[in-house]
Amino acid sequence: MAFDQQALAQYKEKLLIMASHAEGVVTRAVRAHLDRDEPLARQALETDEVIDQFEIQIDRIALGLLAQAPGEFELRQITCGMKIARELERVGDEATTIARRAVELMALPPLATPLDIAEMTFLANAMLKDALDAFVSGNTVLAREVIPRDRRIDEMNKTYQDDLNGLMEASPENIRRCRHLAVISKCLERIADHAKNVAEDAVLLHEAKDIRHAGSD
Repeated sequence: MAFDQQALAQYKEKLLIMASHAEGVVTRAVRAHLDRDEPLARQALETDEVIDQFEIQIDRIALGLLAQAPGEFELRQITCGMKIARELERVGDEATTIARRAVELMALPPLATPLDIAEMTFLANAMLKDALDAFVSGNTVLAREVIPRDRRIDEMNKTYQDDLNGLMEASPENIRRCRHLAVISKCLERIADHAKNVAEDAVLLHEAKDIRHAGSD
């Protein structure tokens, strides 16, 4: 039986749609937090179910493709696609957590010195977009360039966590709000981690090299 290239194309198309949902839900969740927009936060929460369903569909198609004895490159496309779908599902979970914390924060007065996480969101989403572009296009130079950018997000998260600790020490009234903000910042750091993993999978797919423990070299 000939390998079903049409099914493989459908598989990749579903993965791209799932990726678009994942990128969008992160933006909506954080925008809901920054604008204190509860309807937008609720919309982000609803998107998580959509992303979960895409992962189920992608896994189902992948299992069918694996049963067709794919060639070496097709096999990597299938297995790397399954891994990326899992990363995207986790991105959706992180966005859901952000949206839930945003709703909790909306019930509380804003902090007198709110922390701006818009830049962190932009950088994390840019990492995810570039990693996915590298996966689709085969641009492993771009994939390798994405990986070290994770360190910048780690540094920003540490700075935010330190700032939040300072606010909690300054006044017990800040503790509840700061804890929600700390979770949001940590979620963005994890989203960057997932983007890094996607970039590493792009290199694995197109170069047949596993660089997960090799840094950016």
